[in-house]
Amino acid sequence: MSTTVIGLFAGLLVGLGIAIDGFNGFLLLVVFGAVGFVIGKVIDGDLDLSSVLNNRSSRGLR
Repeated sequence: MSTTVIGLFAGLLVGLGIAIDGFNGFLLLVVFGAVGFVIGKVIDGDLDLSSVLNNRSSRGLR
């Protein structure tokens, strides 16, 4: 099982544990699942966020 899948499941479980009721709970579950998926992709090396982070610092923002 790849780190991406583990991250997805971890995010889904956290979202499920935080919000177990109704449509708002479903939306939180989707958000946490997406965050876990992205973190897993970054850890696997499939997603590189350095261009986004460097672009922000090159504009003088902190």
